Amino acid sequence: MSTSRANAPYHHGNLRNALLDAALVILEREGEAGLGLRDLARAVGVSPAAPYRHFDSRAALLEALAVTGFQRFTRAMDEVAASGPADLASAMGKTYVLFALQNRALFRLMFSPQLRRDHRPGLRMASDAAFATLRHVIGGDLKEGRVAALAAWARVHGLAVLLLDGQIALQAGEDIEALVTAIVENRPVAP
Repeated sequence: MSTSRANAPYHHGNLRNALLDAALVILEREGEAGLGLRDLARAVGVSPAAPYRHFDSRAALLEALAVTGFQRFTRAMDEVAASGPADLASAMGKTYVLFALQNRALFRLMFSPQLRRDHRPGLRMASDAAFATLRHVIGGDLKEGRVAALAAWARVHGLAVLLLDGQIALQAGEDIEALVTAIVENRPVAP
């Protein structure tokens, strides 16, 4: 009886996280269309069946990626809030847009109409947590606070999408971060 490593089963320390990490790289490099469970298994170096232990379908993988995105986004917003900026709402708005620009494919996946939140409780909880962070900053009573938070969200989300789609062109020498700050704070850009 042989006890060589060649006969030992393959073990991965934390396969789910390794799959998600690799999927994020593929997502940013190739877009959502480049994500398949078999290709992901190959990228991580596991059998084609291994990813199915953690994601029963491609849709489940996409949902997990979107949840990861919302969790990262919420952490970024919490960090901004904890830093105590003078204008918290503007600082969070800037963080929102910059997160979108730095995580283009992930951001698009997070808000993809393909991932219907009403059928995915994990995704609903993650997106609700992100919105709750914004709502907490805006404040107000239940109805007014919700409307104010939705208005703030629409403004920064619209700006993010316009920038992602190339609908707002940068002028020569223009700094994207300065432009985003000026728009979010509703002030002219310093020359």
